[in-house]
Amino acid sequence: MKLIRVGAALVALVAALATASSAGGANECDGLMVCVPVAGPWVVVPISGGVPRPRVEYQLTCPRGHIVGGLDARISDRAIDVNFLGTLGSPVNPGISTSRSVVFVGTYVGAAARAPTFKPFVGCMPAAGGGARVPTSVSAFPPGRPTVRRVKTVRVRPGEITVTQRCAARERLVAASHALAFATRTPPSASVVESLSAGQSVRGRGVLVKVRADAEVGDVRALVQVHAVCAVVR
Repeated sequence: MKLIRVGAALVALVAALATASSAGGANECDGLMVCVPVAGPWVVVPISGGVPRPRVEYQLTCPRGHIVGGLDARISDRAIDVNFLGTLGSPVNPGISTSRSVVFVGTYVGAAARAPTFKPFVGCMPAAGGGARVPTSVSAFPPGRPTVRRVKTVRVRPGEITVTQRCAARERLVAASHALAFATRTPPSASVVESLSAGQSVRGRGVLVKVRADAEVGDVRALVQVHAVCAVVR
């Protein structure tokens, strides 16, 4: 997968489509004649002064029969950098660069925020078919999709829970991550963000995330999303 900046990619994604007003909370449907807006929760971005800065990944999924045609985000701090993962291919557009799901990547590049968060949005358009290219050489191939991202999202309540996401049989785990988020109308306060914590470990083909939530989490809808990136064993 290739990391693409939201602002630049949006231009390419909707260049051939007519303009229409967004029905979502941001501009995720701009330029899409038919669009179903999907809004994500406020995703907590980790803070560190080290290099490289830590990042968080969060996946949004369109309804069945739709693909991602537009993206946007809102941030609680101007020092949050938000990108998304896109698939290599030409031209850059829905169905090639994006599919039914898209993974947003958030990084805090500032120095002072206590609880930076971002809220992702996707505009979903009816899916269109597309064909694969035929390799022109037996020793060189165009980029494909050698991995599958298996994602589990679970609501968190006060106390401790362990969330596990595993690769399927004949798959091996090649990357793992998790995200903490809050499904609130406005960015959560620093005290609410700090009331939720998680630790991650890897065992065999699975990733385990232990989440601890204080009583303050009981007043909001808190989420943990666990990602396992799996490669097919050949």
